[in-house]
Amino acid sequence: MRIAVTGSIATDHLMTFPGRFTEQLVADRLDTVSLSFLADGLDIRHGGVAANIAHGLGKLGLRPVLIGAAGRDFAAYGERLAAAGVDISAVRISATLHTARFVCTTDQDQNQIATFYAGAMTEAADIDLAAVAGRHGPFDLVLIGADDPAAMLRHTETCRDLGIPFAADPSQQLARLDRARLRRLVSGARFLFTNAYENALLRRHTGWDTTGVLERVGTWITTRGADGVSLERRDRPTLRVPAVPTTRTVDPTGVGDAFRAGFLTGLAHRRAPADAARLGCALATRVLETTGSQEYDVHLDSLVTETTVRP
Repeated sequence: MRIAVTGSIATDHLMTFPGRFTEQLVADRLDTVSLSFLADGLDIRHGGVAANIAHGLGKLGLRPVLIGAAGRDFAAYGERLAAAGVDISAVRISATLHTARFVCTTDQDQNQIATFYAGAMTEAADIDLAAVAGRHGPFDLVLIGADDPAAMLRHTETCRDLGIPFAADPSQQLARLDRARLRRLVSGARFLFTNAYENALLRRHTGWDTTGVLERVGTWITTRGADGVSLERRDRPTLRVPAVPTTRTVDPTGVGDAFRAGFLTGLAHRRAPADAARLGCALATRVLETTGSQEYDVHLDSLVTETTVRP
């Protein structure tokens, strides 16, 4: 199965706050929030949703094509992704801008406050997916992840024009997309990925209820943290897959991206959607137990075993 992953490529700056964000919020002063949190630790890691997902696919034995924009500082990161099995030849390198930055602070309850600097990602709309597909295709699936909004729309329209199946994964860009653009991104997707909060936000922003969304997509996959994953299809019962438990939660950054990599790997190996979701949950737990979204080591056989024997 030939998979292309479009979306952000970034460097993550991950910090930890030993308290609770909620204890610092004053209910009747939320219109004038001005807060500073003294962090205990700082880890600088490789990230970006497309790079995270592509890295996971590569580690599990596939050779995904990464499609996104990065800066001139991408060379060492690119070598690392290539070593993990990712085809980076379609990455656009900006002549003037840095690779995007994700700055995130996590509190003791695993709540997060983050800021994202787009940098070179603003040039992603200049990437011609049709030309990439001509060089690397045919693609069996293109995952369209959070990216410059114009790039997301362009890639979606290209998939429709060329008849390439695509997965819609708007995630962090839900807040930036108006109703018309979000409807265009979602309609016709073979898969739609959201987390539980994004599920509600997507329904609000599109103006569609759950039935309305399911009339326009193949399978709607919603990750629900410790409550696992739900898979919904029109006129079919909802499938629920439990999370793979852990006793060692370290950092939630990149957990959703890992799920997507595991799920798509399962599909590539012709597993049923529920079984593919179990693989996704297992890989997500690996990342949850690790600082950084690409610092784990995994093999498909061990991950398959983990879905059946892990307590």
